[in-house]
Amino acid sequence: MGIFTKDIATLDDLFEHQLQDIYYAEKKITSALPKMISKASDPSLKKGFETHLQETKNHVERLEQVFKMHGKSPKAVTCPAIDGIIDEANEVSGDVADKKVLDAALIASAQAVEHYEITRYGTLIAWAKQLGRTDCADVLQQTLDEEKSTDKKLTQMAETIINRKAA
Repeated sequence: MGIFTKDIATLDDLFEHQLQDIYYAEKKITSALPKMISKASDPSLKKGFETHLQETKNHVERLEQVFKMHGKSPKAVTCPAIDGIIDEANEVSGDVADKKVLDAALIASAQAVEHYEITRYGTLIAWAKQLGRTDCADVLQQTLDEEKSTDKKLTQMAETIINRKAA
């Protein structure tokens, strides 16, 4: 389904479609994180991925809550963007033999995912507010705050530990 199909006629339709998109993405991320955990060699990176896996499971639950608040059943639509980001992460991490360099690649891949999520949640929050659904916006804001925090932690870890080891 393309983003601008006959099924999307209103901002409410667009909001619902983007909820379905990020729902798919979060579920896909939940299944991709265990592989990243197993590939990470740095203990702090491994722990960070484990923490984010639990957060991501909570993100899925929050999205299900927002669907219900909005009077809809949770449903996913294929998100080619997250599929591409995860495919690229798998491709890059499959090509790196040096574990220290692999950790740097894993952080870069994780941040690509985080940045995608940050854009989606920011947009959903803006649309929810425009639709008068501050209740939905408040729930989505919790997840956006966690995504931004994870990105910040990954940056700090990369700049102070992982990239130095990889160099």
